[in-house]
Amino acid sequence: MTAKLNNRLVDQITGGTHIVLEAGPTHNGIESAKKLVDLAVKAGADSIKFQTLYADRLMADKNIEFEYSYLEIENGEEKFIPITEKLYDILKRRELSKESWRELKAYCDAKEIHMFSTATYRDEVDFLVDELGIDSIKINSGDVTDIEFIEYCATKKVNLQLDTGNADIWEIERAVIAAEEKGCTNIIIHLCPSGYPTRLESIHLHMLKTLKQMFPNYSVAFSDHSPGWDIDIAAVALGADMIEKTITLDRKTRSCEHSFSLEEEDAIAFINSIRNVEKALGNSRRVIPANIREKRKAGRRSPYALKKIPNGSEIKLSDFEFKRPGFGITSEEFNLFQGKRLIKEINEGEGLTYQHI
Repeated sequence: MTAKLNNRLVDQITGGTHIVLEAGPTHNGIESAKKLVDLAVKAGADSIKFQTLYADRLMADKNIEFEYSYLEIENGEEKFIPITEKLYDILKRRELSKESWRELKAYCDAKEIHMFSTATYRDEVDFLVDELGIDSIKINSGDVTDIEFIEYCATKKVNLQLDTGNADIWEIERAVIAAEEKGCTNIIIHLCPSGYPTRLESIHLHMLKTLKQMFPNYSVAFSDHSPGWDIDIAAVALGADMIEKTITLDRKTRSCEHSFSLEEEDAIAFINSIRNVEKALGNSRRVIPANIREKRKAGRRSPYALKKIPNGSEIKLSDFEFKRPGFGITSEEFNLFQGKRLIKEINEGEGLTYQHI
């Protein structure tokens, strides 16, 4: 059973690649969150994603350090500068009050863009699903081993997205089984390499194929933390059903995840690139339209008479030469007709057709 999100199949072949623009880590309050919604709408995203969390509740140790890179541009050259900051401070910037969440959901509805969110506690899931009407909950990669939380989310009868991060294969499988045992079969499994930004050698895009083989009944997504979108294009080509990419109002913002996120113009180009790749991928069964079948004859060859051949003459290879265009009979058909008689005279340079045979 392919996953379904916002009443649409999340399947590259039948529904196209579902493109999610992530705004959870890059807003600093309700007003910037709304601006990111506007950006996602203008770019043509299918969904926008946020993160529901409260740092004081989540972080037992408020002094844990977290390393990421911010962006500096000098003389047109991009430089990623490593920095260490308290994780508590990073997460604190992502908080929204319940009133802001209500306002943001209403804003997304008005803008007609699908919204979903991660959650970290049961009551947050209840708020998102039961009060706001969110139809998809994403499990953070750090929570993929929290089986009780996954089971609870699975009972909400909404789409469940599993962020796998650095999880072992058996941990991913256990999480999926836990959701299934609670009756959830609407699942999206994310390949989400760690790093801010991610190192290329740690991405392992071929894992998309592994996940598709392991979980053929579910949709597989790629959540990208690398600059640009070359890796996303490759993921689409490898069959990713969903792509998730972070957006920002300013890549130079000195905070986690902004450096590799997309600003407005790049977000538009990013989505256009994916849609173009989808067109080029087509499908696995080669279907040639009738007009193309007719046009291709110009590049193929048919038999043309080397001399005038009277009506009743035997059709012989020595009297013909194969030339373009191939609007007459084909070479395969000519072999069938050798030795038969013409029923109509054919002039020198004229192509052999069914009317002559």
